[in-house]
Amino acid sequence: MSAAHVRRGGAARARPKKQSKVAVPKKIAKRLPVDQARVNKVAALVFGAFMLAIGLVVMVALDIPAKAERAAATAVGRAGFMVGGYQIVGINHMNRALVDAVVTDELHSAAAEANSDKAPEALVDVTAIRRRLLAYGWVKDARVSRRLPDTLVIDIVERKPAALWQNQGQLALIDSEGVVLDHVPVDRMPDLPLLIGPGANGEEEQLSRLMAAVPTLKPQLASATWVGGRRWDLNFQSGETVALPEGEQSAMAALVKFAHADKQSGLLGRGIVRFDLRVPGQMTVRLPRSPGEPIVPPPAAAPQAG
Repeated sequence: MSAAHVRRGGAARARPKKQSKVAVPKKIAKRLPVDQARVNKVAALVFGAFMLAIGLVVMVALDIPAKAERAAATAVGRAGFMVGGYQIVGINHMNRALVDAVVTDELHSAAAEANSDKAPEALVDVTAIRRRLLAYGWVKDARVSRRLPDTLVIDIVERKPAALWQNQGQLALIDSEGVVLDHVPVDRMPDLPLLIGPGANGEEEQLSRLMAAVPTLKPQLASATWVGGRRWDLNFQSGETVALPEGEQSAMAALVKFAHADKQSGLLGRGIVRFDLRVPGQMTVRLPRSPGEPIVPPPAAAPQAG
């Protein structure tokens, strides 16, 4: 065998193999309304997307992103950004111990996650702190921020007490939206309107609008009872009850008319038990008397001897 023949054979064996490409079989490609090259390109893109999806699934299954995040946060903490304390602002009525418990619990969780005595700032879940604080009635809003290098700031926006709500033997403080802020002992009742009955807390705004329309009666109101989930009975300090009709507009019209009559004739404070305004254009009065006692005029004074 000649040297030239050997060289040609060796060169043939040393040829690199062509890389395999993702391609659609020719029989299938002929049936498609596009050319072979475009079909192969689409198939390659689909295959690449499939492999990328598998890679993402494997990363999530192995918790790689979370581990990387924790490692980065721990490294930041070791660089000096550890939580050394926190500041709470905006509390006037709420029990501070409730806020302390939430913040401390989240700091302990972050420290345990970093396997450290202190919590790295980057691992403290400020969203979780805010969500837990909003579960308390007093908290209308909460803002949690990081103040470098080592402080958390918890800014509380409290709800404002608007009335007391008595229901099923319990006395609670509520705001103008009817949200229960806290339970109140009877001997520590603040000087606020008293709402009585199931659902009365949700109608506080309506009652406020009614009383705002009658400024002469508002200071004399002792309590208001929400009757049957439909209307109000107003109880005044002088002992009378004014029964209002259903519907805010009807109730306001009747109450304004009653306030005008009271200003002219002094209806309140005369010993009358109840004024019933439920029938439009009428006022039914209940006088104080024992059951079955007839209503008789007082006896005339005897004439004096001359």
